[in-house]
Amino acid sequence: MQGGSGWSPLPLYIAPHLLLTMGVMLNALMALTQVENEVGKEQYSVTSVKKNYIYGNTHHKVNVYVKVHRDSPFLVCMDLSLSQSEVIDPNYLWIGPDGLNLRRKSYVNLTATGKLMVRGFTEHMSGSYTCTLSYRVLQPDMKGEREIFKTYRFMVYAYREPDYTYRMAVHFTTKECRLTTNHQFFQELNKILNNLISHLTCRIRETSYRCFSVKRPKHGLEDELFIVFQVSPFAPGWELICRKMASDCEDVTNNRVQKAQSLVEEFFRRQQYIMKHEFQNAPAIHYVDHSLQVTRLDSCRPGFGKNDIAHSDCANCCVACDPGSYSPNNAVVCQPCTNIRIKNYGAKSC
Repeated sequence: MQGGSGWSPLPLYIAPHLLLTMGVMLNALMALTQVENEVGKEQYSVTSVKKNYIYGNTHHKVNVYVKVHRDSPFLVCMDLSLSQSEVIDPNYLWIGPDGLNLRRKSYVNLTATGKLMVRGFTEHMSGSYTCTLSYRVLQPDMKGEREIFKTYRFMVYAYREPDYTYRMAVHFTTKECRLTTNHQFFQELNKILNNLISHLTCRIRETSYRCFSVKRPKHGLEDELFIVFQVSPFAPGWELICRKMASDCEDVTNNRVQKAQSLVEEFFRRQQYIMKHEFQNAPAIHYVDHSLQVTRLDSCRPGFGKNDIAHSDCANCCVACDPGSYSPNNAVVCQPCTNIRIKNYGAKSC
């Protein structure tokens, strides 16, 4: 059997089987440099804001979710059925969350036909946008008329994409749980994975391992290393990347960590292939086929949180914390503020 080439030797006291396994890992690492550009980008969107127009409803409020620093869709001061009819002398009155008329506000685009767009939406613009429509209905003989009033309420919320981190768990067989080389192997694996994704400004964190005796179907007892780690997009230097962005950079951050996660997955998939094709006898420490498990962990920026009950239309979104709640860190849930009454959306402190 043969190991990988080009590996800088570890100290001589490390067992040969460990050198061989780490050499194989280096081969996989070098091969993965060609994989990065093949990883596709995932697009993020919320169905409710894909439409160009969102119509009102006289029977209930309409929830609308707008990504921070983007323009809202057009909110139409009319329900869909009425929009298909002739409307005589329509007048529109739009009132914002602060209770003031929106007609002359610099941050809105208000059309002559009552459509409202809010430009550069931020968490503090969240709240109730209400439009009152008045129009005339003429009698068939044109001798009489009556004025109709209808009110439409839109609850508009700022949201962000969650920040992604991936938790990964993987198993390696080992000759014996008490071997000192187990820890050396774990440290070298950590270095290799960090080197693999460092160009993406991502890092491996929250690493740990334990050794157990495992009985698998059709096999005897084997000692295995249970290794757990996280792939995080927040390696040193990530803030500098964000400062270069015109707006918040969670899309870019998530794209980077998705590429990093794909590279790590491919690294372990190649371990299976190498073990089958480059070794006649497996080394003492080697990857357990199909043992890799991946879980995405979401976090929200301060001032935002998830609530799949209140915001079921945007359950995966980090929505600006409601008045009376706040989020001071990167947790997922907004906390109630009991000391004072918070009146604005997106509070970061209580």
